[in-house]
Amino acid sequence: MTLKNTLAALLGALVGTLCLAPAQASDLRQQVDTYRAAHEADIVGQLDALTRLPSVAARPDALAATAAGLEDQLKKRGFETAELTARGGSPPAVFGFYQVRGAKRTVVFYAHYDGQPVTPSQWSSDPFGPVMRDGPLSPTAKIVDWRHAKPPFDPEWRLFGRAAADDKASIIAFLTAFDALRALHRTPSVNLKVLWEGEEEAGSPHLAAILRDHTAQLRSDLLLIGDGPVHQSGAPTLYFGARGAMGLDLTVYGPLHPVHDGHYGNWAPNPAVMAAELIASLRNSNGRILIPGFYRDVRPLTAEERAAIAKLPPVEARLRREFGIDRTEDHEGLAASVMQPALNVRGISSGSVGAAANNAIPPQADISMDFRLVPDQTPEAVRSQVEAFLRARGWTLVSGTPDLQTRLTHPRIVRVAWDSGYQGLRTSLDTPRRAPSSPRHRRPRGDISLSYR
Repeated sequence: MTLKNTLAALLGALVGTLCLAPAQASDLRQQVDTYRAAHEADIVGQLDALTRLPSVAARPDALAATAAGLEDQLKKRGFETAELTARGGSPPAVFGFYQVRGAKRTVVFYAHYDGQPVTPSQWSSDPFGPVMRDGPLSPTAKIVDWRHAKPPFDPEWRLFGRAAADDKASIIAFLTAFDALRALHRTPSVNLKVLWEGEEEAGSPHLAAILRDHTAQLRSDLLLIGDGPVHQSGAPTLYFGARGAMGLDLTVYGPLHPVHDGHYGNWAPNPAVMAAELIASLRNSNGRILIPGFYRDVRPLTAEERAAIAKLPPVEARLRREFGIDRTEDHEGLAASVMQPALNVRGISSGSVGAAANNAIPPQADISMDFRLVPDQTPEAVRSQVEAFLRARGWTLVSGTPDLQTRLTHPRIVRVAWDSGYQGLRTSLDTPRRAPSSPRHRRPRGDISLSYR
């Protein structure tokens, strides 16, 4: 994770709270970048220490310890703090409030301190023993002894550890930006609040309840989410939206048990083939979703949004080389493509392959997929569209393993399991803002990226 660009993006947000003129803001950013360079080893050390905490869902004790540690960090900086939990129990969400005398506006900075589950076999190093490498993970990447390296650090260095980039770097960047402003004797013109939750990677099942139960504490004029990617160009970026998501797991059924394809091939239905046909009926190889009316609720891009996309730095040629691909699914370009809904096939499993393969028709095929949603789509509407489409194609939908009678009376059976999902959001690029002591005006134009993560 390159902390420099993450800090620059969050710093831009914090500098914005000072309501400075463009020249003043540019000068302040330079001063803070000088601060960052002078404290580089200490900043990376803070990220290293935070990444060492195994704050994953399988370790509730570590989640609690991480929350307590973050609360202490805020208290040291003069924040009022609290741990917010949902009724019935949940990992604590860390709340912090820094009140500025005379401020009439409040900004909330959101991030999450939990990480995705860990599969040790997928790691080349200890996921909770961060390792600095001199570039992206590859056979040629070298480990860097950053603790004894002379500054300035190479901005291409990467700290590898679970949740280092998603999302602990955002938390350290916020704390560092705050420290830098305080060292420069600059005071924000707005009140600051933070909300750092501990179960985002589990789908935030309790976040809605926490927001409802603590509405008064969290009330604000602006919410900034520090949980997005660095732009592929490396430029600091503000994202004005986030695609929604909902997961879908499907199981397609064939014979009750594996049967020999030499005896029953071309007779017993093959669920792996049926699964491939099902997927191909939902989307094509260019990423277009084939469900009639699926794009009906999609909010079209405005002229200003298209103009912002057109101004983004070109990155696709480099990405094709990095990913080793000759083509892309969509021909509108990366930024425009992710402004559209998507259906991603996360995985397919049926039978065996390689040395374990055998001449058998498998009894079932499992598909895992997720939809990415954009305004004004809703999870409920997408679920209704998908299920109606499958039924119209001759599928019988079940919620559990079908019994024998169901198998004998329905030719195409699929078990359907949805997660709850959430909607996509988009903030208009021309949303007006009012500084506490200045007239109403539009947001200054700048090198701003409009995209989704």
